[in-house]
Amino acid sequence: MDVHSLGFRTDLALLQLGGSVVEDRGTHLVVRTPANPTFYWGNFVLLAGPPEPDAGPHWVEVFQRELPEAGHRTFGVDGTTGTAEDLAAFAALGYELDVSVVMTARAVHEPPHPHPTATLRPLVSDDDWEQQVALSMAGEDEHVTEQFASRRADAHRRNAEDGHGAWFGAFLEGRLAASMGIFAAGDGLARFQEVKTHRDARGQGLAGTLVHAASNHALDELGAETLVMVADPGYLAIRVYRAVGFDGTESQLGVARTPTL
Repeated sequence: MDVHSLGFRTDLALLQLGGSVVEDRGTHLVVRTPANPTFYWGNFVLLAGPPEPDAGPHWVEVFQRELPEAGHRTFGVDGTTGTAEDLAAFAALGYELDVSVVMTARAVHEPPHPHPTATLRPLVSDDDWEQQVALSMAGEDEHVTEQFASRRADAHRRNAEDGHGAWFGAFLEGRLAASMGIFAAGDGLARFQEVKTHRDARGQGLAGTLVHAASNHALDELGAETLVMVADPGYLAIRVYRAVGFDGTESQLGVARTPTL
């Protein structure tokens, strides 16, 4: 199965760098991350295209057969121009729909309001990565557990230490206030990962300052020609990405049903 979505192509490339397994079934891909089984978007099924409106139960059965241990259900739908209407089969089953914007840039410029004093550098020490786990835990996603965050940080650290990219942090008085990863994803692409700013440090220009620094690292040090970012079109952060030179070029479709806590 050929994957056309720039978002999913780079997702899969970075997942495989981190040890995930991708199996091609022709009509869909099965993605497994044995080291982190509660990682929803590391254990999912990627469909080759939008399903028929009555095909939701069939794909749920496929997921259950392929990933029987999973307590969640997550599906991606390949394509570059899809809308929520393409997810009707899952909407009918009560799934949460996600229509994200795939943003790209071939060059970047400084944000209009860069943070004047933050220390920007890659995460390297044990303490740095412990702070990364804490930052992940401080977000709004109630499903992020310490085990999940620790395993994700371990995978990101391995990828960085193996030379595939870097995880950048913005530090205020020695404490990690914002972070993001940038990794080579093949074919001249570099993909951003998990852009996060601590809720107490938002609105200070940290994210834009970090995106600018990480982008230049990818262009200068990783040999990237195109930078890829996936963003929520309804979230304020998308303005930050546009402000440093990113434009929306594709849409990325996904659906999820997460376990009841």
